[in-house]
Amino acid sequence: MTRSLGKRQSKKRQRDNSSVDIKEKLAQKRKARETRRKLMGLIGFSLFFAILVGVPLSFSISPKIGTSMGLLIPLLVVCYNYPRTALWAFLIYMPFSGTITYWIGGGNALFQLSKDGFYIPGLLGLIQYCRRKRQPIVVSKPLLTTLIFLVLCALLTLFFVNGFRQLLPTCDSLSEYEKFLRDANGELILDARGVVITTPCKESIPFAQGILGLKILLGYVPLIFCGYYLVKDKKQLLFLGRLLVVLAIICCGLAFIQYWMLKTGRCKGTDHLIGVDLFKPKLDAKCFIGGSLLYAPSQGQIRLPGTFVSPWHWSWFLVGNAAICFSVAFSDTAFFWRNCGLVGMAMVFINAIICGQRLALAVVPGVIIIMLFLTGKIADIKRFIPIGIGLGVVLFLGFSFLNPDFIQERIDSFVDRWNASPPYLFIQNQFDFAIRNQKGILGWGLGSATNSTRIFGDVALVETYHPKLLFEMGYLGLGAFMIFVTHLCFLTFKAYRSLKDKCLQSFASGFWVFILIISYFPYWYPLDTDPVAVYYWFFAGIIFKLPVIDKEEQAKLKAQKAAEDALKKRVKTRKQTPSVI
Repeated sequence: MTRSLGKRQSKKRQRDNSSVDIKEKLAQKRKARETRRKLMGLIGFSLFFAILVGVPLSFSISPKIGTSMGLLIPLLVVCYNYPRTALWAFLIYMPFSGTITYWIGGGNALFQLSKDGFYIPGLLGLIQYCRRKRQPIVVSKPLLTTLIFLVLCALLTLFFVNGFRQLLPTCDSLSEYEKFLRDANGELILDARGVVITTPCKESIPFAQGILGLKILLGYVPLIFCGYYLVKDKKQLLFLGRLLVVLAIICCGLAFIQYWMLKTGRCKGTDHLIGVDLFKPKLDAKCFIGGSLLYAPSQGQIRLPGTFVSPWHWSWFLVGNAAICFSVAFSDTAFFWRNCGLVGMAMVFINAIICGQRLALAVVPGVIIIMLFLTGKIADIKRFIPIGIGLGVVLFLGFSFLNPDFIQERIDSFVDRWNASPPYLFIQNQFDFAIRNQKGILGWGLGSATNSTRIFGDVALVETYHPKLLFEMGYLGLGAFMIFVTHLCFLTFKAYRSLKDKCLQSFASGFWVFILIISYFPYWYPLDTDPVAVYYWFFAGIIFKLPVIDKEEQAKLKAQKAAEDALKKRVKTRKQTPSVI
């Protein structure tokens, strides 16, 4: 009797479950149909406007601009409506943007901004989605205080320095008599050094320069918000790491081909030029991928751009991916992907040698060594020894294809450059220049020392990041920025140290060390350069999300353990209970 009753109850449960499954499947199909209908409607609507705008521009200006605008409009519409897809596309497109800009776009300014075609509408669409779902926009409320302070300092510089300079007369409009300041008697006014003081005037568009400088300074900070909402769970975190490693391997593989084409003479490089052209990267010499390059082995000059617009950008890509491949090699749960991270580390290291950039040659191994110690991976002997042996084997195979004399030449070039101009003296001279040229407490204005703002006027040559901030924003702006990034490092450290899941904690430690290094790295412009600036803010957002994911993982483990305990208890009870005949 008891058995028949149990069978009837079991069949009833199965029928109920099957009916629920059918309802869920029907709901999923309806949702998929609605999504497809919405997507097709968006594509049709955007294509109509693309044709409406692109065709007239193609005939009136140029076919390239018309085609660019025709593609841009559907891109913006689709990215706004599918923000998460847009942000994934942004991460995938970014390493190849330099190649697309110069090989397809011909260096057109629209193509240089094409990556923002994914980022900005994706950001706006994600903000709108969070507002509709009543989810918080500010993902770290403690960080908001120092961020507001930095934004206020930047706005003060923009309006009171760039804005004031915008109101000055143009230098061309002044006569020879008006170009110099004079006293009431018409005599020239001299400064303390006896130099004639000129009349303040402008030779550029200072306010537009400041707007672009503000965008470069803070434009990628919202990626903290994007990273927080893009990675929903542990599975997507693993997918992110694997995706970035695959992109690193692809880009490094293309860079190997570029080097081989230059070495075999399939690309001319710059060795056939004369004079100073032998020592400057040239856009006309671009080879297979990327933008401007320098390849003059007869002069010991090699600067390869990889898939990016310039050698400097490529070297920072290698630095960023040294940290990413390290994190995947030590943190991924799958043996295959840990080995992919290992291969990525080796390919990044070899590219740091052949690209000719001394910064990459020094910083890539430095980042790996620092991460080994600060993340504590060097203490994990069981995992470190196999990875170390594997890395050694892969590096040996890679170097076996290179001429040992070439490797020695790269090392000698690095040593000679260090001896001729030690980096610490160079950074000191940059600070001395910025301090000597201080003008008030707000600096010379946003963008006044940022290379990307040259389209709006001349800029000062300041080649390191923190002296550049001091020159542009004064002591107040530099102090605000350092307080902000220090606060960011502290909050992300607290977040990652609170994690209990070993995999999540391992990824978070790698991302945090990367953030720490870039926050205080004194050489060149890491936070003005793609893709380091993107990874920096994006990883910060992921670290802020990981405690939420960790709680979900711990809840899953507790539920799984409770289910296992209940199953064991049922089995034990069934064994102890005599069967009823």
